[in-house]
Amino acid sequence: MPNPSAVVCAYSSVGTAALEGLLEAGIEVKALYTYAQGPDELWFTPPAAVARAQGIPVHLAPAFNDDGVFESIRALSPDFLFSFYFREMIQARFLELPRLGAYNLHGSLLPKYRGRAPLNWVLVKGETETGITLHAMTPKPDDGHIVAQARLPIDWDETALSLTLKAADAGRDLVRGAIPGLVDGSIARLDQKTLGPSTYFGGRKPADSRLAFTMGVQEAFNQIRAVADPWPNAFLETGRGTVKVAWALPSHEVCPAGHFRLTRDGVLVGFADGALSLRTLRRDGLRVERPTEQAEMLRDLGLPEA
Repeated sequence: MPNPSAVVCAYSSVGTAALEGLLEAGIEVKALYTYAQGPDELWFTPPAAVARAQGIPVHLAPAFNDDGVFESIRALSPDFLFSFYFREMIQARFLELPRLGAYNLHGSLLPKYRGRAPLNWVLVKGETETGITLHAMTPKPDDGHIVAQARLPIDWDETALSLTLKAADAGRDLVRGAIPGLVDGSIARLDQKTLGPSTYFGGRKPADSRLAFTMGVQEAFNQIRAVADPWPNAFLETGRGTVKVAWALPSHEVCPAGHFRLTRDGVLVGFADGALSLRTLRRDGLRVERPTEQAEMLRDLGLPEA
C-alpha cells in the first residue's frame, strides 16, 4: 500500500522543520509551494532546499490561489494539504481537495494569538509561555479543531530568534507525531471554542518597534527582544535621526527618562521607571558595541546626557 501523499505550502525555519517532520513520518510530498528566500533571510535553510534534495517539485507561489494552481493540485489528488507558516490565506476550495484533510501549523497556543507574527507578539506582550498548534483549516484564519499542540516556555531573555528555533524543533516533532493518527483517523480533535476566548494580532509594521521614553523598562526590553537580530530591531528616534537598539538589558542603575549616561559598565538609557544598559546599536549600517562610540551616537541624536 503506497504511503499517504501531501501537497505542502511552507516557508520560514519553522516551515522547513515541519516539512522534515512530515517526510520523517513517511508522507510522500508531491509538491511544495513556497517563496523565494530574501537576502535578509539567509539565516535559515528554506523549505525549498529540503524539497529539492528529496526530488520534490518546488513551485514559487506569488499568487497561490489562482485557478492554475488549484487545477494543478487537484490533478495530484493528495491525501493531505499542509500549510506550515505559509504567507497566503488558502481559499476554501483548496481545503476540499485532500481526502484526509487540510491542516495548518500555527505558532501559538490557539485560540490565543491568532493572526500574524505570533512569536514576536508574545514577546512584546511579555508572555512567559507560548506554543505551537496543528489544526484543521477552515475558511477562517487560524480556526478549526486542534489536533496537536505543544507548549513552549519563554525565558526572561528570550528573543524572536531563540523562540523561533524552539518552535521549529517542536513543530518537527508535533507534525511527525500527529501523522499516524491523522492517517487512521484516531487522532483526538479539540474544538477551539472550548478553550476560552480567542485573541488576534495583525502583522507588525516597522513603526511598532519604536521605543518611547514613556515606556517602562520591561516594556522597552520586550520590544527589543521581539525584533532582535536577525529581525530589523527596535529603534530610538529624535528630531536628528534614528538609531537601532539591536540588544540591551534591564539595569539596576539609575538614569533619568529620556537621558543617557556613560559608565564603565556601558551606556544607560533612561525610561519611565528605570534604565536599559545598551549592548549593541546600529546606525547607517554600522554595528557599534563600544560604550564610548554608543554615547557619541546618542549625542549626535541630541539625546541629553545625565
